[in-house]
Amino acid sequence: MFEVTAAPIPKALDAEPAREPGAYEALVREIGEDGACEVRDVFWSETCARLQLFRTLSLAQHLPRIIREAHSLKSAAGTFGYSRLAALALRLEQTAETLGEAEFCELLDLMDAAYAAARAQEPRG
Repeated sequence: MFEVTAAPIPKALDAEPAREPGAYEALVREIGEDGACEVRDVFWSETCARLQLFRTLSLAQHLPRIIREAHSLKSAAGTFGYSRLAALALRLEQTAETLGEAEFCELLDLMDAAYAAARAQEPRG
């Protein structure tokens, strides 16, 4: 009998900053402080809901939706410069078809941690 183990998720993403300096400021320059603040509030709300949604979805039954949601999260997080969260969402988008449930849950845990780190570094304005 063969023993199969899943490859651990590399810790390279731990080196990614939770937030790229200057990303929010660039958005402010484009759409103004009020607009950037409004859009950021929507991002936090939608991201929280999306992370909760991932926990309710099964890879086997909801793969296309998981991939779409991961793509949306990657794009939104990138807009605000939350590079660790964006990188993890990209990983989910690109590997969802090959992940096992345990790997999926581990990736969701990392995404939750990246979200918390991003919130902790949220620019005040």
